Formats: sequence, C-alpha cells, structure tokens
Amino acid sequence: MQGINLQPVAPAGINQAGQGAGKSRDVVSGFGEVLRGALATYDQHRVEADSLAAGLVSGQHANIHETMIALEKSSISFRLMTKVQQKALDAYQEVMRMQL
Repeated sequence: MQGINLQPVAPAGINQAGQGAGKSRDVVSGFGEVLRGALATYDQHRVEADSLAAGLVSGQHANIHETMIALEKSSISFRLMTKVQQKALDAYQEVMRMQL
C-alpha cells in the first residue's frame, strides 16, 4: 500500500536548507511535486481497481474482498482529488474577488 508522501514546505522565499529568496523556485516545485504525487497515487489506485474488477468478472480470481477494497481506495482517492480541486478553485475565486 502506497500513500501520499508529504514533504515539509518552507515559507515563501526560504528553501528546505533555510536559504534566502534566491531559492524560492524549490518551494513552488515542491508543491507541484506533492500534487503530481497525489495524482499518480490516484491513478495507481484506479488502475489497480480496474484490473482486479476485470479479473473478478473474467474468473481469473475469486477474491471479492480484495477487489472491493481496491475499488473503495479508488473511490476515496477520487473524492479527495475532487475536494482538492474544488478548494483550489474556491481559493482562486476568492483571490480574484480581492480589491487592490
């Protein structure tokens, strides 16, 4: 079982080594890597669930418990990704409503 690997993210302008604003790209790429990792984990769960469901239907195995667990993992991962997407859109809309 593989979960989402979270890495600590330093405040803007400071990288993991504590260096100054010249290294702020490290922080941005770190957040992007966390999102990429989460998407990869969701895709892995989806592929595993599809494979187990196809194997169950075709008669390759009869382990319904493992199949149902994989399907539920995939479902939970999908719901998490949709919630993250909605929160990101809400944050974007809130920033756009701010008056300068």
